[in-house]
Amino acid sequence: MMFARQLGNELLKMFARKRTYIGFGAFGLLQLVILVMLQMPRPRERFERRLQQFGGLFEEYFGGLTLGVMMILFSFFTLGVVYIALVAGDIVSKEVEDGTLRMTLCRPVSRVRVLAVKWVSCQVYTVALIVFLCATALVGATMWRGGLGKMFVFYPPEDIRAGFDTAEGIGRFATATGMLCVSASVIAGVGFLFSCMKAKPAAAAILTVSVFFIDAVLRNIPDFEPYERWFLTYHVRSWMLAFEPATPWGSIAWSWGYLAVVHVVCAAVGMWVFGRRDIKT
Repeated sequence: MMFARQLGNELLKMFARKRTYIGFGAFGLLQLVILVMLQMPRPRERFERRLQQFGGLFEEYFGGLTLGVMMILFSFFTLGVVYIALVAGDIVSKEVEDGTLRMTLCRPVSRVRVLAVKWVSCQVYTVALIVFLCATALVGATMWRGGLGKMFVFYPPEDIRAGFDTAEGIGRFATATGMLCVSASVIAGVGFLFSCMKAKPAAAAILTVSVFFIDAVLRNIPDFEPYERWFLTYHVRSWMLAFEPATPWGSIAWSWGYLAVVHVVCAAVGMWVFGRRDIKT
């Protein structure tokens, strides 16, 4: 009960900050721009040609499910990493900088308890942001097009190309949303690690973003393809496997195990580093 109360207070403090809502606003604006631009003649023609090559009818597939998935695929990694890193990198370092954490640690509560509450808060924020992204993408696209339609998924960077009827598409979308929450949570874990170190909030966020962008650059170098399973972004993209015609649950389980190890290491190292810091003098 005490942990739940502390978590509630931490979440209240987190969502009272204006910067917490930047990611929600950015995703909402990006989705609106994508929907507007897809109504222009040339993007519609290109999309229709792609569907003809796939063997589908434009009016059947150009609906809420297809556009919703498209917006998530092309916006999560670029914007999601930035805004999750912004909040996670801020969670500890900002309070150290302001001096409020020093007052908190003067009370009879362990550093592990304080950091555990903050780590869980980062995960709650991540889930809230991802659910918002997926829900608004699907609802907005469905309202824009006047229906769900069938699902067509086309994402060349990961060689994904598949089509599903409406019922299966809804199931795939819901599964991908849950898997994306798992994948995105590791971004918050890395941000928490850097926030526990002796770094400014902005520096912690930049370091987190740099880790994932550098990892993505290295993974996309053709000569490094034999080692792609060791790159973090390879496992973060495991949520996209929900759109494969035959879902490879074995590969997904292996990726989740990898991400779980990263989670544990980041949390343990972050708490160890913070435990050795002297911030009360």
